[in-house]
Amino acid sequence: MAMEDSELLVLFREPASREKAYTAIVKKYQERLYWHIRRMVVGHDDANDVLQNVFIRVWNSLENFREDSKLYTWLYRVATNECLTFLEQQKRKASVPLGDVEEGLSNQVRADKDFDAGKIEWKLQLAIQRLPEKQRLVFNLRYYDEMPYEEMSRVLETSEGALKASYHHAVKKIEDYLINH
Repeated sequence: MAMEDSELLVLFREPASREKAYTAIVKKYQERLYWHIRRMVVGHDDANDVLQNVFIRVWNSLENFREDSKLYTWLYRVATNECLTFLEQQKRKASVPLGDVEEGLSNQVRADKDFDAGKIEWKLQLAIQRLPEKQRLVFNLRYYDEMPYEEMSRVLETSEGALKASYHHAVKKIEDYLINH
């Protein structure tokens, strides 16, 4: 039976049960965080690397977690920040304009061994990868994770109105891509 986050946090703060609690947190959230990260960075290996960085950061910071938000919200914020850091590093390494990075993400989708341009889910992925970083993030959190705007506002530290506008623009761009490609 899965423990409540509050119980896990109490166990984590006790030196004798810290590793057990951490392992339980990893097991509880790793799949959801993996898919959140994967939708942002696209590649499986990159997603695993970012996820590993997330859990290293969680191990190092969890003791100071103040519980101002839910553990889930905090973990998503850490994962989102790690994704943005990773994508920023990719841009710097490649020293290419942002649009070229998005094109590169689209090319990664096309390179997947299961890619079939005739299937709507692949077209959707191509459309999503063409979105600007912020819109892609907001779209993924809302569409795939079904995260309420209020929760998203805490994760991304942005107003609900700005998030709704980003989501609206993302949906319009995706619709346009699906219609015209």
